[in-house]
Amino acid sequence: MNILHMKYAVEVAKAGSINKASETLLIAQPNLSRSIKELETDLGITIFDRSAKGMFLTPEGREFIGYAQKILKQIDDVENIYKSGSVIRQKFSISVPRATYISEAFGAFSKNISSSPADIYYKETNSSRTLKNVISSDYKLGIVRYAENYDKYFESMFDEKSLTYETVAEFKHLFIMHKSSPLAKKEKLCFEDLRPYIELVYGDPFVPYLPSAEVKKQEFPKDIERRIFVFERSSRFDLLCQNNETFMRACPLNESTLNRYGLVQKECADVKKVYRDVLIHKKDYKLSMLDEMFIKELKSAKEKYL
Repeated sequence: MNILHMKYAVEVAKAGSINKASETLLIAQPNLSRSIKELETDLGITIFDRSAKGMFLTPEGREFIGYAQKILKQIDDVENIYKSGSVIRQKFSISVPRATYISEAFGAFSKNISSSPADIYYKETNSSRTLKNVISSDYKLGIVRYAENYDKYFESMFDEKSLTYETVAEFKHLFIMHKSSPLAKKEKLCFEDLRPYIELVYGDPFVPYLPSAEVKKQEFPKDIERRIFVFERSSRFDLLCQNNETFMRACPLNESTLNRYGLVQKECADVKKVYRDVLIHKKDYKLSMLDEMFIKELKSAKEKYL
């Protein structure tokens, strides 16, 4: 397979026509058309559907162009490194749920990064976005959180997308409130105690293959009449400090976080649901030294805080 032909195909896909691509590439249209046909013959697939309106990717072509873009980027990266004499940069990227034990692990991990050049990416988001981040290769590692009763949906999605997955933590939600909240003074909590108060929740639950309305119905039951939907972990802590009518459900917090914000965490006898945090990456991805370092800190933090 000719790398130059691959570059031509990417440009045709971007331009949507042979005419426009030939102008950008500064190559005659007949030569460009012949190169694309040779590439299709070499691969044994049809990359483009041709019509009077332009060139459109077939399903096979869309998949090929995705691979081609990654290959061409890697070639550019290698050329930039060795032609410029640059030092190879360490790279680490992970997309995770909003969780204190995970951020603690990341903090510990950050202390062990060597003095060599490095690009480190840490993204807190929901399960849907984490899956997209890992599948698109924007992030090499991801941690997906979901209730165990959704196992079959997520495992089916992982298998379908050729992802490796491993459960790194299981927990039941605790209820977190400021120490000045009346809830903090109760010896035991039940759902009925929570009804008059305001729950702080992340408003973006996700389960593959299930309608969003059905997932929200299960994750946000009617036992609580007032909710504030928040999408940032630090904003939830700020609200707990400022409004003693608020509370939140979360995986267990460590003592330093509780003390920093003046919070209390309590078990609730009515809580039965177990949540999983599952580490994912592509099956063809080989863990780097930095990945291994982070996973070690993650497991250590899980044992310490959960």
